[in-house]
Amino acid sequence: MYPNALTQLALANPFSAPLFTLQKVEEPSQSLVAEHGPSKRTLAAAAVAVKQSDSDISCEFGSMKYYALCGFGGILSCGITHTAVVPLDLVKCRLQVDPDKYKSIFKGFSITIKEDSIRGLAKGWAPTFIGYSMQGLCKFGFYEVFKITYSDIIGEENTYLWRTSLYLAASASAEFFADIALAPMEACKVRIQTCPGYASNLRQCAPKMFAEEGFWAFYKGVVPLWMRQIPYTMMKFACFERTVELLYKHVVPKPRAECSKSEQLVVTFVAGYIAGVFCAIVSHPADSVVSVLNKESGSSAFGVLKKLGPKGVWKGLVARIIMIGTLTALQWFIYDSVKVYFRLPRPPPPEMPESLKKKLGLTE
Repeated sequence: MYPNALTQLALANPFSAPLFTLQKVEEPSQSLVAEHGPSKRTLAAAAVAVKQSDSDISCEFGSMKYYALCGFGGILSCGITHTAVVPLDLVKCRLQVDPDKYKSIFKGFSITIKEDSIRGLAKGWAPTFIGYSMQGLCKFGFYEVFKITYSDIIGEENTYLWRTSLYLAASASAEFFADIALAPMEACKVRIQTCPGYASNLRQCAPKMFAEEGFWAFYKGVVPLWMRQIPYTMMKFACFERTVELLYKHVVPKPRAECSKSEQLVVTFVAGYIAGVFCAIVSHPADSVVSVLNKESGSSAFGVLKKLGPKGVWKGLVARIIMIGTLTALQWFIYDSVKVYFRLPRPPPPEMPESLKKKLGLTE
């Protein structure tokens, strides 16, 4: 019989629909299934095509230690990188909320240094570091959790066929929780950076916001934050995963297994930067809304969107592309470096499972 269901699934896949030459293949006999039982390979078994020896890894793929160290890698990658680009982020936010005064990136830096000196460029570093460290913990840690969980639900073969959809679903799920952790510090950061004289640091800003607007002051921007960060993270993870796959397939002159750790990290950095450019573009309109929303007390997301208009939401895009491209590349580089340092399992790009090759008639 022809495996019609799997054939149609492969051809209908909107993200990765390879063209196969189908041949008539024999299905496994019921006696073999009864004797050996159904296959229950998880994402770990499907992804790790080249097995690592016990001395090469410090924990099992998908274990609690693995998730915890991935979360720690997320803390370092997001906390350090976002704090490092605070000056550019500050100018970008001011471009968004006051375009008449801060007409360009260079004008923004010039005015900020003139009014607040060099130290003024570091405004908002504390809420940035705390907020994005918490976001990184949830973003990277939960991404690994959801990716493995969803893979186990749909099975090994569907994991390969629908891998882009899997990356999108896992990253969206992770970012939903990550933004809840980020929202309070993001609100404080934007208020410090865009409201001169309101507060000079986190210790002053948080109590003042709570006294004026209550607990809602820290979460009124969570919905626009989801609108900004969920598409951003979906693009960040899915584009990165597929770019790594394509780089090893078409650009890197040797298989990943033959690359040194440093060479693999270079591929990680390049794929991260490419993903970051797309991330900045898809999430910028919502980022503009968040910046204005957290600056103006009593405002709503719909009101801000109407006020900015179609052109206003794209103010500061160049600054954000530079910032997010560099940021995303460094985040993936740091995250992968943490995995290397702690000797965590690092599966290679996915390959078609043997069972699927047989069903599609690609092997004897």
